[in-house]
Amino acid sequence: MAGSSPESARFIAAQVLRQFQPRRAYAGPILNRLLNRTDERQRATDLVFGVIRNLLAIDTVTTAFSGRPIERINKTLLAVIRVGVYELIYRPDCPIYSIVNEAVNTAKHIGGRKQTGFVNAVLRQAVRHITERQKELSAASPRRTLVQTPQAGCEFDMDFLPDPEVSSSAYLSTCFSLPQWLVEAWLSEFGLEQARQVCFGSNRRPSVYARVNPLKTTGSNLLEQFAAAGIQAETVCGARPTKACEMIKITGPHAVPQLPGFAEGLFTIQDVAASHAVRLLDPQPDWTILDLCAAPGTKTMQLAEATQDSARIIATDIDAKRLTMINENLTRFALQSVSVLPYAQLSQQDEGSFDAILLDVPCSNAGVLAKRIEVRFRITRNSLKELTKTQRSLLEKAARLVKPGGRICYSTCSIQSAENADLIGAFLEGNGQFELTEEELILPSAEGFDHDGAYAAVLTRRS
Repeated sequence: MAGSSPESARFIAAQVLRQFQPRRAYAGPILNRLLNRTDERQRATDLVFGVIRNLLAIDTVTTAFSGRPIERINKTLLAVIRVGVYELIYRPDCPIYSIVNEAVNTAKHIGGRKQTGFVNAVLRQAVRHITERQKELSAASPRRTLVQTPQAGCEFDMDFLPDPEVSSSAYLSTCFSLPQWLVEAWLSEFGLEQARQVCFGSNRRPSVYARVNPLKTTGSNLLEQFAAAGIQAETVCGARPTKACEMIKITGPHAVPQLPGFAEGLFTIQDVAASHAVRLLDPQPDWTILDLCAAPGTKTMQLAEATQDSARIIATDIDAKRLTMINENLTRFALQSVSVLPYAQLSQQDEGSFDAILLDVPCSNAGVLAKRIEVRFRITRNSLKELTKTQRSLLEKAARLVKPGGRICYSTCSIQSAENADLIGAFLEGNGQFELTEEELILPSAEGFDHDGAYAAVLTRRS
């Protein structure tokens, strides 16, 4: 409001979390409505998404040290407590006194003076039980320590976490605030140590990567532009190094549309794992290519870049509203080889006419939980089953559209075998004219150049 003092990041975060419904709504739109009321926009954003990303762990601490279940705590006060507990555990650089004092002030501001005593009591009780806010995991007790990074965690003076010796899935689920059934699936498929690394990768604060547009610039030139604007960045080869793997990691919070070169189409934002589907397909300049689930167009642009804007690329999506996003990208990149086609206009005449099809299907997002944090509250076994029906149907459609000798790249941002290798295996059993040419599963990682998870398989139709 004009003339009023800006609100603190903690106050804004508590307001967002009070309104946020994990299984029904997204936090982003609520946050965007309130961000203009603070001059600590990035910090408020970090607090909101930090709490949501670690919600189960935070609520476990709150229950342990408040003496009452979450359901019996006033929703307004619970939002304030969650912000405070998050900072106590996951922001060891923040002084304890400022965390507690501002939580009390926020509670007073939102709920009135009578509400402050409970907030103060819960946070101070948690503080009393913390023995070390950042301790090496190798020297910490697992049942007393909530992990912060692969190296460190916040240790308490009592056991309050599930015993990993009794149930690894319950322990990892609580520590990383992930559905237990999902963790069980990872343990079954990947084993304990790799599943633990997947949990870290799924719960990290994700880095921002720019995929350089080679039609307009080079990585070194773009790095020079970033450096001139005071933006820290470095070149990286992706999760699987290739000859054409130039991407740039951007350090620090930045509004992407304001970055130098964005408006001119010198780069697009894409995770390093997501970039591998097009590289695996290896599209050629003389091909006719269909991007069947193209919106918002990130991979469509990559197809054009990889073929020197010389292929014939048709982009479509069943969601007609999202096709406008592809057109916006086409304008920014000034590409000539891409045509946008309404999904309904794909016809029998198109069958057997494409040299290659990129099929980036709708999926559970199980590989991108670090970015799409609300998914952890919504993904279920039943929703996974429904998705695989859609995925199989789209793959069957692509099989009819690709020409003999042509290639389909089936890709997801999931790491669940039901959506990936199992589905591809079942398709091949029923479609003898196709063979698996290449397959790649990338697991989420929090180490080094962190990245999401992704899957891609290239199927070739026999001539």
